[in-house]
Amino acid sequence: MEFHSNLLHMLTMALLVVIILIFLVLAGGIGPDRLAEFDPISKYGQTKTFILYALRFLTFLPIPQAIFNFLGLFCYNTHPQKPKLNSATLFGPSLCFRTVTRGTFPELLRRNVQKNIDICSRIGLDNYILEVVTDNTVNLPNSPRLREIIVPEEYVTRNRTKYKARALNYCLERDVNMLADDDWIVHLDEETLLTESSVIGILNFVNDGKYELGQGVITYANEEIVSWITTLADLVRVGMDFGMIRFCLKFLHRPVFSWKGSFIVAKTAVEKQITYDFGMEGSIAEDCFFALTGWHQGYKFGFVEGEMWEKSTFSIMDYIYQRKRWVKGIYNVFFSRQIPYQYKCGISLMLVSWFTMPLTVTNLLLVPLYPLPMWRSVNIMCGFMGAVMLFLFIFGAIKSFSPRRLGWVRYVLLCFAPVLILPVSMILETAGVILAFKTRKINTFHIVDKQTTNVQSSVQMQIV
Repeated sequence: MEFHSNLLHMLTMALLVVIILIFLVLAGGIGPDRLAEFDPISKYGQTKTFILYALRFLTFLPIPQAIFNFLGLFCYNTHPQKPKLNSATLFGPSLCFRTVTRGTFPELLRRNVQKNIDICSRIGLDNYILEVVTDNTVNLPNSPRLREIIVPEEYVTRNRTKYKARALNYCLERDVNMLADDDWIVHLDEETLLTESSVIGILNFVNDGKYELGQGVITYANEEIVSWITTLADLVRVGMDFGMIRFCLKFLHRPVFSWKGSFIVAKTAVEKQITYDFGMEGSIAEDCFFALTGWHQGYKFGFVEGEMWEKSTFSIMDYIYQRKRWVKGIYNVFFSRQIPYQYKCGISLMLVSWFTMPLTVTNLLLVPLYPLPMWRSVNIMCGFMGAVMLFLFIFGAIKSFSPRRLGWVRYVLLCFAPVLILPVSMILETAGVILAFKTRKINTFHIVDKQTTNVQSSVQMQIV
């Protein structure tokens, strides 16, 4: 199995190298310079040439993310073996799988809670509980394995935090929290599904005890796919999980570029120390605020093996509004005085890339229509960055789809579909950024509908 894993990793890296070489040739980083004698000023005029060069150089702003993604993919096995349990499931600290919801989709919750309980039972996990924290009653059955926490309407935090952060902070209140300081909390979204590999990875992580906070990989194409466009566009998130997120957590042990809001593993004592009471400025991107605050307070972060399953948004508009919330939320985090600026270098690069995206996306048309002579070093950077970005989508497809389930022909086609979806993804991301620009304040927390029509209204809960 180890040989097979290493072989797949080498083949994957060979594909990455081939794509980089192709992009370097296309960008002019390798081979003859076809534009060496080209004079753009005489062709386009001085003003237009200046604008074209300015737009072209703006595309280099995400180069740090490209380098970190490359390091994460190249330095660590891209096809790791499924984690094996390092200790018995009957011993060790207690786990609390905590899901926060408004209770808008109760059938989805009941189905996923049952599936997650089945996974825990399948591997013999005994010392655990599932908590559903909700604004509205979802009527989950009474069980020692399951706890429904209803956040009172009148509950107000000291800093008047709102939305998901408010609910998470309510769980930490002295008269609500039932966990010991040595217990661990695993944060899930309402559509998140555990897998055997993720639960084993969590158990190994907490029993190892080296780090107080951790996160793992989430994939988005394992069950029914409602929207192929948004699912393919989300493949880049899988690539980034294995790329820069894994490198930052596994090598630097710092959330340099923030992290996601689910598949968070946190020691209870640490979460109580950090809290989620960040005020309004930490209420939109509470996950980012939590991670950077933990870094600021000196906690060490680690990478959790295994993967969890989620779904991409079901519509293009939900996808755009989701990105809008991310941009606005991280914008609020960046300008918060609660976190020193040295801990916000990563998100500052993300923000600058987002803010210039409405301009840089025009290069999709300008580059082929208005070629420009460039220094070879610039062409190499451009080719490298474009190749890594495309490969993140391709690699996300490789990890998300299965040839056994789809057949080899469909699998190969889907693995290279990102070549077509990349410009679509950039346009959708740009739309989210523009909406974030137009909205000075966000007074609502957009809820993405991820309940499919085949979720039955009579989900039978078999709590063990």
